[in-house]
Amino acid sequence: MYYPYLRAKQYELKALKEFSEEHAGQTSITPILEPVKQQPGALNLAIDGMLTNVLKFALILNPKDGDFKHSTVNFDAWFQNDKLMLNRGGWIPAFLYSRSRADEIVPMINQHQLKNVMIIFRTCMDIEDTIAWSIINNPSVAYVVNSFGSSIRILRRKLKETNRKIIRMDDCFRPKLRNADYSLEVDELFSEEPFFYAEEGNFDGYSDYTALPSDYIEGGMLPYALAIHLTYKKNQEQLYVHHFVSDSNETNNDIRGKFREAAKKVAPFYQGKQMTEAVKEIIEKANDSEGYPGLGYLKKLSVKNHLELILSL
Repeated sequence: MYYPYLRAKQYELKALKEFSEEHAGQTSITPILEPVKQQPGALNLAIDGMLTNVLKFALILNPKDGDFKHSTVNFDAWFQNDKLMLNRGGWIPAFLYSRSRADEIVPMINQHQLKNVMIIFRTCMDIEDTIAWSIINNPSVAYVVNSFGSSIRILRRKLKETNRKIIRMDDCFRPKLRNADYSLEVDELFSEEPFFYAEEGNFDGYSDYTALPSDYIEGGMLPYALAIHLTYKKNQEQLYVHHFVSDSNETNNDIRGKFREAAKKVAPFYQGKQMTEAVKEIIEKANDSEGYPGLGYLKKLSVKNHLELILSL
């Protein structure tokens, strides 16, 4: 079972909505969504689509990024969403764990009578943290997502003893300071977890940030270089990410031209390789002089490609 961690930004939400429509009823992928905007319009549209198409998802009820980076700003739109409240079995209430705000979690679970709760440790859980253990052992908790890092054997064993579903979280994408820097190493190992998480790790699932950085980044200026990041199955045991980078990177002019330079590299690379529908769409747009869809749209296709790839495995 795959639990991709995504921020609830516009194009990530569009990727999930479209994926749920195109693969209605699949049960292999359960996205984890962290809201980043107080205005819930786009999030509510995506939630409606996922519930309609029976795409189970986890929704973080105490988000920490974007509009919610200040502790005085709370995410309260979720319990005002009638569709969410009436479909409690169709989604997983989730909480980010931090010692500074740990005392918020159990009262929210009790107040809203939440069941099958997910606790997420984006940095590795401290095995000596008694508060964390008390939350994990709460009878309403069913899932623990943990970024194990190098501290894996003893902690994994102790977590398995709780009889919760244990999900390994990895930060697989290595962001560069500038897009042009991706051209220095265009093909990189992304993950082996889809092939080994259950057998070797004895985990119930695995999680990553898809082909996106783990750090939350607000939208910025037009880039000097345009980069398209696509994961693919390189061999029977490894996923790689390939970076398709534009060539004319001296200025941030002619973003359409930069897109064509990068996108035209996709078809030759994928000769003889498995193509997702998202990859086919990029190739189609590369051959259209008016095909540049926008940076956000490219992010959407990158996320959809990764979800489609994992589903195919």
